Amino acid sequence: MKISIALVAAMAFLSVAAQAQDAAAGKTKYATCAACHGAQGQGGAGPKLAGQKPEVIVQKLTTYKNKGQIGAQSQLMWGMAAGLSADDIKNIAAYTATFK
Repeated sequence: MKISIALVAAMAFLSVAAQAQDAAAGKTKYATCAACHGAQGQGGAGPKLAGQKPEVIVQKLTTYKNKGQIGAQSQLMWGMAAGLSADDIKNIAAYTATFK
């Protein structure tokens, strides 16, 4: 039992460390997004991102990357998401999850 608790604790620690690294990488990629979504995801010309779950951000950016329609600004977002890799999308989602 002690081994499994230690293993779970180690996995949790590594997961948090990986998320922090992803968020740091996402911050760099988010710089372009800030013009419309705000420096802290508060919204502006684009919708508010603060408070959205990372999986929702991943789903939306992936949809835009694949030229899917979500809302009135989809065509604008197609161009913004086109150059993002799957890792970029996950990193941006990790970073936007830090917005309060």
